Amino acid sequence: MKLYEKLADEIGEAVRRGVFAAGERIPSVRQASQQHGVSIKTVLHAYALLEGRGLIETRPQSGYFVRERAVPPTVRGRTAQASAPAAEVDVSRLVLSTLRSIRAHDAVPFGSPYPDPTLFPWRRINQYANAIARRHSSWNLIDDLPPGNPELIRQIARRYAENGVPVDPAEIIITLGATEAINLSLQAVAKPGDTVVVESPTYYAMLHAIERLGMRAIAVTTHPTEGIDLNVLTQLIDKQKIAACMVMPNFQNPLGFQMSDERKQRLVELLGERDIPVIENDVYQELYFGETRPTTLKNFDTKGLVLHCGSFSKSLTASYRIGWAMPGRYRAQVEKLKFLNTLTTPSVPQVAVADYLRQDGYDRHLRHVRRFYRQQARLMSAMVQRFFPADTRISTPQGGYVLWVELPARVDSMQLYQAALGLGITVGPGYMFSMRNDFRHFIRLNYSYPWTEQTEAALKILGNLVASMA
Repeated sequence: MKLYEKLADEIGEAVRRGVFAAGERIPSVRQASQQHGVSIKTVLHAYALLEGRGLIETRPQSGYFVRERAVPPTVRGRTAQASAPAAEVDVSRLVLSTLRSIRAHDAVPFGSPYPDPTLFPWRRINQYANAIARRHSSWNLIDDLPPGNPELIRQIARRYAENGVPVDPAEIIITLGATEAINLSLQAVAKPGDTVVVESPTYYAMLHAIERLGMRAIAVTTHPTEGIDLNVLTQLIDKQKIAACMVMPNFQNPLGFQMSDERKQRLVELLGERDIPVIENDVYQELYFGETRPTTLKNFDTKGLVLHCGSFSKSLTASYRIGWAMPGRYRAQVEKLKFLNTLTTPSVPQVAVADYLRQDGYDRHLRHVRRFYRQQARLMSAMVQRFFPADTRISTPQGGYVLWVELPARVDSMQLYQAALGLGITVGPGYMFSMRNDFRHFIRLNYSYPWTEQTEAALKILGNLVASMA
């Protein structure tokens, strides 16, 4: 291979992996010459070759740029309707089996619901925890009874205030992760037998909460870029009694969309007119790809009907399971339920996280994570386009770390899951994200883990399996 061909392959690989995004300028001829230790003539030959391959283009007096690629086909919006009648939820066994498979088989974790822990500053947080444990040979449990550690609550309220969300620290209740916050909130606003509205598809932890509490779920069509269908929701709540609504307006799992401010406000006003509480799962709030942190439903709440749930598990550390609820007018009920259910959240993790937020570079850490996830999202999307059948469609995540993939209609995601698991690869089958088989030919892929040769080979194998099933 000639030197200029080798250089062209290296730069082409960087483009393919998303290091240089579509429309982005690549190093100038002189810069590339210095960076790679080759002559300017070699670089010119390499760039000419890349132009011939359709990867880059010349812009007069501006330099060389990555060519805009064809926009990948996106996941289609579903027919606007609600799943009726309301149905019992039974996805727990499937989810548990999937999670066990990832752990037991040491498989490629495309199916994992968790972010790559190596991105988190867990060693630093553990240092704080160890120092706290050494300072206090015994801890007074009374100090951190609900609502939780005062300094941690102050730090959480401060972050919201810095991002334009009006929060009263007295409203915040510390929980065992967002899962407990969601369960407590649901328990505070509905009772067994009540009907709760969810998105379709929806994150399975919400379905678990409904199932565990003996309630019934009814799913409303959710657009892959706009969110829950407000017209269908209006028709639904006009026809039957709805106890509550559960949504993820920011970087919804699995679709990854960010609901616009206008639609967030319309949703809050619609439910407020009928005095229906809404539980907002906002665990991915810090993992945005844009320039600014998105608004929440809480920004538009004037009646105390938004029960906002957050967590550090997706952005800082999953091992400590620190979450919180801001339950509005239901604060007293949620605090009482927290005390009755788990008494308290462990004190040392609360103080350790509070110390980290006060003294370390949380925002600097988040900027790194966001850049990494944004690049990973581009890369995973490009690889799915490359390795999967042409009629595969993908979501366009605006944040978070999961990609929703619509496979050819003949492919059954459970059969794909079983076949892939036999080859050491996991996926999140679409069955997990609905009450019925609404998404049998969909899968969710986790792109938070570093891209390696093994990762690429596994995705290629997965694409071949899909092609054979299609």
